[in-house]
Amino acid sequence: MTRSILLSATALAALSLPASAQDADLLVFDYSGFEDPAFHTAYTETHGASPTFAFFGDEEEAFQKIVSGFRVDVSHVCAGSVTKWVAADILEPWDMSRIEAAADLNADLTGQDVSASAGDTYFIPTDFGSTAIAYNADEVPAEDVASLDVFLNPAYAQRMTLPDNVDDAYALAYLATGTTDWSTATEEQFQAATDWLREVHPNLRTYWTDPGELAQLLATGEVLVAWAWNETLPTMVDEGFPIGFQREAEEGSSLWLCGYVNLKDGPGSEDKAYDFMNALLAPASTQPLLEAGYGHSNAASMQSFGEEMLTSVGLGQIDAPVLAQLPMAAELRQKQSEAFERIKVGF
Repeated sequence: MTRSILLSATALAALSLPASAQDADLLVFDYSGFEDPAFHTAYTETHGASPTFAFFGDEEEAFQKIVSGFRVDVSHVCAGSVTKWVAADILEPWDMSRIEAAADLNADLTGQDVSASAGDTYFIPTDFGSTAIAYNADEVPAEDVASLDVFLNPAYAQRMTLPDNVDDAYALAYLATGTTDWSTATEEQFQAATDWLREVHPNLRTYWTDPGELAQLLATGEVLVAWAWNETLPTMVDEGFPIGFQREAEEGSSLWLCGYVNLKDGPGSEDKAYDFMNALLAPASTQPLLEAGYGHSNAASMQSFGEEMLTSVGLGQIDAPVLAQLPMAAELRQKQSEAFERIKVGF
């Protein structure tokens, strides 16, 4: 894989099989919520139904299921995991000559012109977003969320939550301890981030697993401060909740990028896999994705939406450090996963 891949991010829902029969010729392994037909209207118009979807809770779960023999055609995956999936030899490259929007993809997300023939393309970016401090603006003064150390503030003990996701948790911890590029993190930086997460753990009410759960925690008042994906912002605004979304804390916030990979020996139609990708990347998908809180990798289409729209969903320009959730060395990611699991159970 010769291109650099920007950002990362992560997970929703529990593993399940499709709830209803759809197009049996294409099986998409995905996060819950991305089965929304509005995200791939051209596919349903062409084939009369959406693909069949199966869902996973996080990418490690998806990876383990696939390497254990679960056969799917395409899978959603975030950038931080791509190198691991490529190394496992479970992917085949995309033929970018069949991707209709290839020339319109955001070069900051692809890392280079993805239509170039210099190397194989295993990952096509589709959606991106930010992760920052979501808080109850009626109960939490703005000055209290001016620093990521709000998660160490005893005033909010047992009224805070982090994602039950190793990438998001470590993005926060690295930022809080002064590291803005985790792809080059040293052992000392890893240890500082781990120690910070361990110190934060007793202050947490829970680790949230999906945006619906987080919205409920905020709405009921159980949680006042959260490390949250930007989709929480428009969701809570629509519900009339006094949500604040602080992306410009002193130490910064993070950005993630997800997309789709093409699995070897998929059980369905390769032609329909390309139809699905072309539908996802089409301009018709931009507004539905934005309304759901996701940026779209089709830069040409995104240009038709102004800064006000982007800011309203937590994707506007900011003046603060940004940690891009880039791919990292497999050994570092494994260490982070093991440490995070120990922290969550109190060690």
